[in-house]
Amino acid sequence: MKNTMSFKRRAPMLILEAFTILLFILFMIPFAMVVLNSAKTSREIIINAVALPENWGQLGNNISRIFNNPTVDYLSAFGDSVIITVLSLLVIITFSSMAAWVLVRNEKKTWSIIIFMVFVAAMVIPFQVLMYPLVRWLRILGNVLNLRLLGTVRGIVFAYLGFGSSLSIFVFHGFIKNIPYEMEEAATIDGCSYPRIFFEIVFPLLKPIIVTVMILNGIWIWNDYLLPYLVLGSNGAVQTLPVAVTAFAGAYLKQWDLILTSTLLAIVPIIILYLFAQRYIIKGMVEGAIK
Repeated sequence: MKNTMSFKRRAPMLILEAFTILLFILFMIPFAMVVLNSAKTSREIIINAVALPENWGQLGNNISRIFNNPTVDYLSAFGDSVIITVLSLLVIITFSSMAAWVLVRNEKKTWSIIIFMVFVAAMVIPFQVLMYPLVRWLRILGNVLNLRLLGTVRGIVFAYLGFGSSLSIFVFHGFIKNIPYEMEEAATIDGCSYPRIFFEIVFPLLKPIIVTVMILNGIWIWNDYLLPYLVLGSNGAVQTLPVAVTAFAGAYLKQWDLILTSTLLAIVPIIILYLFAQRYIIKGMVEGAIK
């Protein structure tokens, strides 16, 4: 009888664990397929995509072919992706945290409430609605400023600032509410200016949520294809990895071995970054959700 009662109490947890394992398997299947097929030739992939590779050494051959490919400068695209991702994250984190701090410290004022709600509402606007107006306004803004934005690193970073600010401000906003205002009041009495209060007192306290924002935006920016394709173009001087990978897929010939191997190479850095910073993501989300 006791065993039956114990099993009934544990049944919901067992079902939840089984469901979690099933989800893990489903999410890992695409990654496993990429790994398996990265060690095959195009012929082997076409014949049987789910079979184990006949020779795992083919992975090294595929990597060598990618780096020595005459039509795709993979190392240059990798460097461009790193530069764009790092600069975009620095800009998003800096401006979003400052904006969120100002909004929190003036949250009882009408203008602060309206601006915050506008940022929240912007999170639900589909990118497809904005992509063509975005390109048009980047061209117009570049002409007004006499500064080229389309096809440049500064243009794509500026675009990512616009699209990444809404979620980042929302996350920073919830976290900054937990920071005691008395610390800032004491600094004001000591004669600190507002920039000094933010960068010397508030900003260091944002470390957990900064890592969270960095990972959330970093994964998106690193893997993004559509925005770099629109702003940088497919054959421009600046290219990101997702855009460069598409060069292996021609109109009449698709080099599946190189497509999947280059995809695997692009996935590895962001997985490593996520594994090192995952505890900060959970910590930042939890602390940001508690008022």
